[in-house]
Amino acid sequence: MPVHTLRRLTGRRRTPWADRALGLVLAAVAGAANAGGFVAVHQYTSHMTGIVSEMADHLAVGSWALVAAGAGAVLSFLVGAMVSTLLINLGRRQHLHSEYALPLVLEAGVMLLFGLMGAGLSQRDWVFIPATVSLLCFMMGLQNAMITKVSHAVIRTTHVTGIVTDIGIELGRMVYWNRDPDPQLRPVHADLGHLALLTGLLLLFFGGGVVGAMSFARIGYVTTVPLAALLLLLAAVPVGDDLYRLRKRLLAH
Repeated sequence: MPVHTLRRLTGRRRTPWADRALGLVLAAVAGAANAGGFVAVHQYTSHMTGIVSEMADHLAVGSWALVAAGAGAVLSFLVGAMVSTLLINLGRRQHLHSEYALPLVLEAGVMLLFGLMGAGLSQRDWVFIPATVSLLCFMMGLQNAMITKVSHAVIRTTHVTGIVTDIGIELGRMVYWNRDPDPQLRPVHADLGHLALLTGLLLLFFGGGVVGAMSFARIGYVTTVPLAALLLLLAAVPVGDDLYRLRKRLLAH
């Protein structure tokens, strides 16, 4: 991938094209990590709706350990979103080119840690499962907060409930018949560009899930290596720009 394209994808200066392209790539990564995580620990970690619902069910029957596990997953997602926001704001304060790339570097590190834990602790469920769920939820919160800030809350990548809802809204607008238009109201029209983006996010999340599940089932935790490498590739150019600028400053002094 050309250097200028990578710089546009995750650099400080944003364009609608870059936001859409980055969102599509990250949707595939999130789908792969979510499905692969399910193969590893039999729990999806990309959306909090199911986890919170499970907490309510477990609370109703008095399964306090499972309630605590769910609360830990939600807290990890929350902390991931907080850390992503902190990194972006710190990068912005320092005028870094990599303000949006930094969360991706951290996400890649967490992905590799997940892979290393799976290779070393998979036989110790009492440690492996809670730690893995926490790591994956942290990673999902990290990524979702980053793309939310990049796109000004237009794009989400780690869960599809909102995506499917928005697709339904655009389809409803598409089939609406503007008969006898009211001059006081604007005609109803679908945003076809937004509909195409939403459909792409849904399909890539699904496609990433298929690839992630098949890869984890066949080759195991080595699957985390290409996923982490992809994230690092996305972040490489802005981070390299900042390192080059730092080197020039140090040489100047």
